[in-house]
Amino acid sequence: MMISALLQDEILGDASYLAHRYDEVGDSFRFLSVPREVHRQCTFITDEHLPNVDQFKAIARSQLTSASPQTAPVHFIFHSAYCCSTMLARAFDIEGVSMGLKEPVVLNDMIGWQRRGADPAIQRQVMEQSLTLLSRPFGEDRAVVIKPSNICNPLAIEMLRMRPEAKALLLYAPIEGFLKSIAKKEMWGRIWVRDVLIGTLKDGYAIGGFSRDELLQLTDLQVAAIGWLSQHALFAKIIAEIGADRVKTLDSDTFLAQSPATIAALSKLYGLGMNDAQIDAIIQGPAFTSHSKLDQAKRGETFDANTREQEQQKVAEIHGTEIEMVATWTKAVAESQGIDLGISSQLL
Repeated sequence: MMISALLQDEILGDASYLAHRYDEVGDSFRFLSVPREVHRQCTFITDEHLPNVDQFKAIARSQLTSASPQTAPVHFIFHSAYCCSTMLARAFDIEGVSMGLKEPVVLNDMIGWQRRGADPAIQRQVMEQSLTLLSRPFGEDRAVVIKPSNICNPLAIEMLRMRPEAKALLLYAPIEGFLKSIAKKEMWGRIWVRDVLIGTLKDGYAIGGFSRDELLQLTDLQVAAIGWLSQHALFAKIIAEIGADRVKTLDSDTFLAQSPATIAALSKLYGLGMNDAQIDAIIQGPAFTSHSKLDQAKRGETFDANTREQEQQKVAEIHGTEIEMVATWTKAVAESQGIDLGISSQLL
């Protein structure tokens, strides 16, 4: 149901009303009340994790044409999955400094709409409006840091062009760690990587060199590696198109081993101006001391680099031989496709 002009102004002026979905049929945005504390409690701001998805307020896009909500500078964390990106996005929930948005679904809607044949010009307009709505600051925050879902990576170049002042981190896990994460998820991880491959084929950025029949002959972990390589190649393209001054790369092992340096470097990249005390508070806070993807009953359990290493070591004991073989195969495929595994423009 559409709303009154008075309520519309209230919603647009309050970042705690999340622009959650875009309805392409009704050409409207759906807003949900998501206070900062709810953001903190949710693994992602998706239907699965939000408590009130059926209580949305709709605003027609035509009503937003003349609206100019207050916005803050926006920056991005693009990622290739299973690389501690949620941990990093949680770290940027710092009152008075920035807000980290974890996988807003309205950006997923842009990818889904594109796959269904959206008019490119209209889709760009809607994506521009989506970014404006997502960049409304909470309180006195000076910036918004968006971590889109990895399915949104094909939109990264366009989003960065829409926001010339925006900076981006491209975060990824080394191939061995990525494969361990997939193996740990067992059947669900193996289904997920095949779904990812289908998406990369639809979006036109899957690496070449394999026919459809050859892709079907690959093992699950080889399929995972094809998806990882496709993201890797896309990251290189993002740097080439946007520039190393605006886009930096980081692997999850380095991030976990050098967390304070990572936050300090990102504070500088994003122009947040954090001091040593603020950085130390982040490192000692829940983003780095509790698991970002456990349910609420277990959210307080300690999770750090050592915990992650212990988890991955257990996986290696079971799947180590296969992972080693696929990692070697991945490097051979990368060489044959001219994909540089040492991505440039490193943050640290």
